[in-house]
Amino acid sequence: MPLSASKLRQDIYRILDEILATGEPVEIERKGRRLKIVPAVRPARLDRMPRRDYLRGDPDELVEIDWSSEWRP
Repeated sequence: MPLSASKLRQDIYRILDEILATGEPVEIERKGRRLKIVPAVRPARLDRMPRRDYLRGDPDELVEIDWSSEWRP
């Protein structure tokens, strides 16, 4: 659904930041015609993924951990 020019004017900086962050174009309707704001370069999909913590070390060490005190049926 396209935004009105008034809505764009109210939230232009937030809308522009969102376009830059997601790479998704936004349509604006003005005088019955549609305009589209798109980023010149789309961000890579991996750049948009949130950072996650991960385990560092030898995976075989995880297999040897005794989890019996943590596990409950």
